[in-house]
Amino acid sequence: MPIRKSAKPVEPVGDQSRLEVSEILKKVRKIELRTRGLVRESFGGEYHSCFKGEGIDFEDFREYQPGDEVRAIDWNVTARMGHPFVKKFTEERELTVFVCVDISASGQYGSHHLSKREMMAEVAALLTFSALQNKDKVGLILFTDEVELYLPPRKGTGHALRLIREILHFEPEGHGTSLKPPIEILKNAVRRRSLVFMLSDFLFEEDLGNDLRIINRKHDLVAIQVSDPAELALPAVGHVRLEDPETGRQIEVNTGNAKLRAAYNAEAKRWQEAIDQDFKRLSIDKIALRTDEEYLPALHGFFKRRDRSGV
Repeated sequence: MPIRKSAKPVEPVGDQSRLEVSEILKKVRKIELRTRGLVRESFGGEYHSCFKGEGIDFEDFREYQPGDEVRAIDWNVTARMGHPFVKKFTEERELTVFVCVDISASGQYGSHHLSKREMMAEVAALLTFSALQNKDKVGLILFTDEVELYLPPRKGTGHALRLIREILHFEPEGHGTSLKPPIEILKNAVRRRSLVFMLSDFLFEEDLGNDLRIINRKHDLVAIQVSDPAELALPAVGHVRLEDPETGRQIEVNTGNAKLRAAYNAEAKRWQEAIDQDFKRLSIDKIALRTDEEYLPALHGFFKRRDRSGV
């Protein structure tokens, strides 16, 4: 399993460290309260109706009643008891859910009150608590250009809070982005069919069509793209120095130049359209979120469309 391994020395907890831990816990608690409330109010029911387990489980036998499906009669038990008995089944609802989160350097950017990574953490928390309310197990994969952290699927509030904490504050060694490492784990190491939420800004130049098609057949893949408005349309703010957070490369540009802004905006539009077409061609569900917009309407809309389609 291609997971980055690092050994960091354990430092004594001083006043500054205690303060940082306190701030982390406050952030985790805030996200927990917000997302758990949303799950109770509406999201839990939407998740429950959209995502179902595989098949049905045999529960027991009971006497045949008028209106029962004749094909459900168990003839061996009927012969022994002398009158008709049918098999009783219950729907198997339990799912295995994986939340895969891109924690590369580009996720730290945000021109509004939330960075892309912070929004991913909130959305991941909402999905995690929805899954736990549905009695599903949830696992976590954090990735950059390697898998930085893998947490096997488990249940429980403590597990959910750890997931949120790791998404918010895990310090990766890598800076770039590649979907290949998490795809390899999902393809080769996760044997049970799972519901996979892939959260990323998808700022990379990889051709992963075949791999994504395989993953979407083996699992139920939902892509969640989180973007920032300043990445999609260059604002006119004069001369600025821009830096690629994943490579460190810098460039000075005059954003007051209308032609430059038009060229940038056209390229950003072309890039986004290419991503949308790829997911559509691969029949992969995609949710588009922005850091300057509330994420709930987009998630609600997706859940409703998914429920109507019966996928």
